Amino acid sequence: MGAVFDSLACATTIMPDPTPLGDIRDTRLADALSERYLSYALSTIMSRSLPDVRDGLKPVHRRLLYAMQQLKLDPASGFKKCARVVGDVMGKYHPHGDMAIYDAMVRLSQDFAVRYPLVDGQGNFGNIDGDNAAAMRYTEARMTAVAMALLDGIGEDTVDFRPTYDGEEDEPEVLPANFPNLLANGAAGIAVGMATSIPPHNVGELCDALKHLIKFPGATIDKLVDLIPGPDFPTGGELAENREAIVEAYKTGRGGFRIRAKWAKEDLGRGTYQIIVTEIPYQVQKSKLIEKIAELITNKKLPILTDVRDESAEDIRIVLEPRTGKVEPDMLMEQLYKLTDLESRFSLNMNVLDAANTPRVMNLRDVLRAFLDHRMVVLERRSKNRLGQIERRLEVLGGMLVAYLNLDEVIRIIREEDHPKQALMDAFELSEVQAEAILNMRLRQLRKLEEMEIKTENDVLVKEQKELGKLLKNEDLRWKAITDEIKNIKEKFGPKTDVGKRRTTLGTAPTAVVVPLEAMIEREPVTVVCSQKGWVRAIKGHLTTDQIKDLKFKEGDKGRFAIPAQTTDKLLVFATNGRFYTLGCDKLPGGRGHGEPLRLMFDLPNDADITQMLVHAPGRKLIVAADTGHGFIVQEDEVLAQTKNGKQVLNVSGDGEAAVCAVVPEGADSVAVIGSNRKIVIFPMEEVPEMTRGKGVILQRYKKGGGAVLRDVKAFTLKEGLTFPFGSGWRTETELLRWQGKRAGAGAMAPRGFPTSNTFS
Repeated sequence: MGAVFDSLACATTIMPDPTPLGDIRDTRLADALSERYLSYALSTIMSRSLPDVRDGLKPVHRRLLYAMQQLKLDPASGFKKCARVVGDVMGKYHPHGDMAIYDAMVRLSQDFAVRYPLVDGQGNFGNIDGDNAAAMRYTEARMTAVAMALLDGIGEDTVDFRPTYDGEEDEPEVLPANFPNLLANGAAGIAVGMATSIPPHNVGELCDALKHLIKFPGATIDKLVDLIPGPDFPTGGELAENREAIVEAYKTGRGGFRIRAKWAKEDLGRGTYQIIVTEIPYQVQKSKLIEKIAELITNKKLPILTDVRDESAEDIRIVLEPRTGKVEPDMLMEQLYKLTDLESRFSLNMNVLDAANTPRVMNLRDVLRAFLDHRMVVLERRSKNRLGQIERRLEVLGGMLVAYLNLDEVIRIIREEDHPKQALMDAFELSEVQAEAILNMRLRQLRKLEEMEIKTENDVLVKEQKELGKLLKNEDLRWKAITDEIKNIKEKFGPKTDVGKRRTTLGTAPTAVVVPLEAMIEREPVTVVCSQKGWVRAIKGHLTTDQIKDLKFKEGDKGRFAIPAQTTDKLLVFATNGRFYTLGCDKLPGGRGHGEPLRLMFDLPNDADITQMLVHAPGRKLIVAADTGHGFIVQEDEVLAQTKNGKQVLNVSGDGEAAVCAVVPEGADSVAVIGSNRKIVIFPMEEVPEMTRGKGVILQRYKKGGGAVLRDVKAFTLKEGLTFPFGSGWRTETELLRWQGKRAGAGAMAPRGFPTSNTFS
């Protein structure tokens, strides 16, 4: 037992290891998080998401092209497996997943995704339908002429190199870029707190703008837009934007461009036609576009269209079949532009890394100027590098010429001296490099012809040295040289070549085209049935009186409204709160079952009820009145509601409620009003004001405390008389002098036989 206590005592006295675990600092959590998140953000911005303004490439693209150049995959050589390229990029330069690298490589080869492809792919590299490329072990690739232009001069000290992530290799910080790749191919990326989106442009137009900017450094954006009228997307389409909007976008570096599909009308004879879509907007997948159109047709949101077919081969051919040849093609396409991706918008956000690796938004002139400045730096560095090579070669050639002039003495020194190198240097005042070159000469180089060739080479190099010296001293000569380079770019990739022809046509911003409701909804006859408790449904066809009587309703409910209409009509609902609500007849539930409550279709308060329901007729007038006797005339077009909350028209207060909404027939000149006291008053319609909203005027006055309220209002033509239900039929009363008076009168008792409901219908 004592041994146990001794061991426990020893255990409690063990001291912790005083060796520090590392650099431990007391830091607030917020500071630590912000510091680490800032590091992550900078890494994302600098190394992944934003392109460099000089070569227009992100690091992964730059590393791909450099690795392919190291593998000698130029356009004149054969193809190599993409897996080989991806492996080199991942192992040497880009420490990320192989699929991320391969996806970037695939996109650079897709002529529908990149305006001027940088990779020439062999095999399945995906298609415009959105199908993925084959695995990298199956596909092969090499560089295109555009990629070679971007790498032109990479080995001539034109750009700086930096160590790769493992320090074993070097990689270029930026490519020499003898091609305006940023604007020509565009870019897209999302970083932390910022993004970039640059559409592709036509390189011929870019070259014209670059030459103009060299000649006129202070050129305005307006002038540059004359030369670069807008983006040129690889999938073509039509640029539907006003010039003012394009200029504004290029001035600020932010904006957007509306792109529409290209289409043509194809006559089929007998008054029928079909529409052929030949080009679709950029970055729109053809398969998903066709699925969306087919879905709209199935859901009857495009009843004007009966079918859509994909007859594409190498070229796009989407066939749209209208239901009838009477529909205007422009109207049909306007509707498709609104509902589908046949019209899309490409945003412009020229957020790039400048020459100092600082992210900022540039305008069009800034981007072009940055490219020209980069080309100037490349030209100067290339010229200086060439000058250094010439100087070294001239030094060697000078030593060789000395050897030819003193050939016998040189041979003697080499044969007899123990240290011929130093002896040559002392005898002929040669440098170490010259002496080494003489010692390395082969016997065959001692022939007379070789001496002449060396003299010729020396003269050529001296001449080139002088020209390069002049070039580096004269800025105008350097700009002329850059202008010549730009001319060569235009010749190789400009409008005279197949790849350089403008694909996106220039249009104007679309005007507001009013598409009638009939073009959107299939016109079919229906009968709108609403019960006493507000359950509504739309039964196909126009029901007869007997069919209406046979309709079934929920237990304890009964019919109230049965209105013939068309699916293209709008239904007006007038409630006791004085609000009008609008519903499309095509959106009403079908005739099966008992329908659905109207309260679920718009925001009708619980304390409000339905007063009237009718089909909207444009240009018609209505009389609205409250049970307090107040009312006015309103244009029916003014009561249409745009929201579920309805539109307040008749103001009611206290215990008053909206009681009547009556149609004013064409030519009506009089108004008849009846109250619950069975008194009728008739007066000229001109005494009723026309308003858009309000309480109105008193139509009929009731005795205070009598409890009488307004029950019905009717507009009619005095000469034709007042018609009202009488027994099992109708009666027209023409002798109306007894009830005639002025507005706001009490009126006289209704004739014998007038309905006990105290209504005119």
